[in-house]
Amino acid sequence: QAQLVESGGGLVQPGGSLRLSCAASGTIFSFYDMGWYRQAPGKQRDAVATITSGGNINYADSVKGRFTISRDNAKSTVYLQMNSLQPVDTAVYYCKARDPNTDYEFWGQGTQVTVSS
Repeated sequence: QAQLVESGGGLVQPGGSLRLSCAASGTIFSFYDMGWYRQAPGKQRDAVATITSGGNINYADSVKGRFTISRDNAKSTVYLQMNSLQPVDTAVYYCKARDPNTDYEFWGQGTQVTVSS
């Protein structure tokens, strides 16, 4: 059974950095487009950054220049390096995998990121 497990969240001060990881199992990771999404309390879940199976990358305007998405197919893992974090970045961060051929997708359980002094 395909599964995604996020890690790396936590509490960080404004201006700090965190690196999120999302490890996939039970599937052929390299076939999937991967993405990081976030959901703040009372708000909808929005895309933060995506990387296709071919390596094409897109970022939300709000994180451009601060966040970097990358993937290591040998480790079946996608990363989100987050720098210059601000309180508005506080949210639960989710990882998603999407099969570009079938549009089948599945999610991880999420990891909390809190930016506060």
